[in-house]
Amino acid sequence: MAKYDYDLITLGAGSGGVRATRLAGGYGAKVAVVENSRVGGTCVMRGCVPKKLLVYGAHFAEDFEDAKGFGWNTGSTTFDWSRLIRNKDAELNRLESIYNRILRDNNVDLLIGRGRLLDAHTVDVDGKSYTAEKILIAVGGWPSMPDIPGIEHVISSNEALDLETLPRRIVIVGGGYIAVEFAGIFNALGVEVTEIIRAGDILRGFDDDMREPLAAEMENKGIKILRETVVRSIEKTENGYSLRLAGGAIAGGEDLETDLVMYATGRAPNSKNLGLEDVGVELNKKGAVVVDEWSKTSVDNIFAVGDVTDRVNLTPVAIAEGRAFTETNFNNNPMTMDYENIASAVFSQPAIGSIGLTEGQAREKGEIDVYISRFRAMKNTLSGRDERTVMKLIVDRKSDRVVGCHMLGNEGPEIMQALAIALKCGATKAQFDATIGIHPTAAEEFVTMREKRPEHEKSWGRSIN
Repeated sequence: MAKYDYDLITLGAGSGGVRATRLAGGYGAKVAVVENSRVGGTCVMRGCVPKKLLVYGAHFAEDFEDAKGFGWNTGSTTFDWSRLIRNKDAELNRLESIYNRILRDNNVDLLIGRGRLLDAHTVDVDGKSYTAEKILIAVGGWPSMPDIPGIEHVISSNEALDLETLPRRIVIVGGGYIAVEFAGIFNALGVEVTEIIRAGDILRGFDDDMREPLAAEMENKGIKILRETVVRSIEKTENGYSLRLAGGAIAGGEDLETDLVMYATGRAPNSKNLGLEDVGVELNKKGAVVVDEWSKTSVDNIFAVGDVTDRVNLTPVAIAEGRAFTETNFNNNPMTMDYENIASAVFSQPAIGSIGLTEGQAREKGEIDVYISRFRAMKNTLSGRDERTVMKLIVDRKSDRVVGCHMLGNEGPEIMQALAIALKCGATKAQFDATIGIHPTAAEEFVTMREKRPEHEKSWGRSIN
């Protein structure tokens, strides 16, 4: 007779949880996953996928404009937000059905409800208890909100994906990638967008030669960015909302009127009310589950992957962590996650692709050479659009190894995926130089940059090939 009901119970059917659980099931383990929302998690249902679909939809505004320069007479165009949302929802339903089928095909039991640990081997799911030899926490993160008067009136990115109608005006609070991406979406669709950031510029943590020109491009498109500004309170009015602001160039406070307020000021590990601390699982000050290199918590049979651990909060990372956990524990193939040189993207307008170190990070490690190019992409020569592409290589001077690649331009994320392989293999600048480019493409610029940026030129505005 089995000691436990399951070999593994996973809390959370998001990207990391589904990967870990279905692999374990495929390896013959008896497994279950607990989920109180939709199967697929944040990325598929409330994040990357629906947001990227909205980005695609928003881009057509510029595509129709650009078509004229290539001989197309597009005539008048109209946009139907509700149709885009319906089509987006249909695609999410299709993806969820695929995730459910994957679980069924790998003999995974789906337990619908809110899971909570009763002890190190027992999970309560809406009043019914299940036991498991191992438990995996993969509940992800959730939008966090500041404690200010009127915060109950705001929406997060979750609700922004399901708006019934587009507002005429929106205020987006936050300067991270979620805020920047939604600012671009709403702006392209004709909404008057104001972005409020506490810092001096958007996208803290990204290379300055990407974040500063992106902010300039956003402002050129009509997005108003209020820097070094905070929201003191939010009040409901007859026509929308009134925000009391402070900081920046605002003296003594200022009111800002808008139709909708969206907060994108960060996400927190979704670790509350799971019983983790009650059974001895250590959490840090942010509420993240503390794990070792094997994703093991302070309790030997309890593990955690994904955003709930607050390591690198990216969907592919959660998937890789889930795979490493399963290979180690259910396939006799010990594996840990390698966090070096993880590529990332911001689907702003224009987009950013990034891999490796920023210039600031690289300079802290030693002497470097910087190569940078700014140019108008070929497509924009006929469209008449003045948008600039920025590409940057950061090279360790001693080893000649390329330690950072960054690009501002709508092809950036796709190009960066390929360059990520090169950096993972330890490619040198000499090897980049020896690579023949594909002409004419934007990507060839990464293998044709020859002139080092002079040391005294640190501003993106002066770094022009």
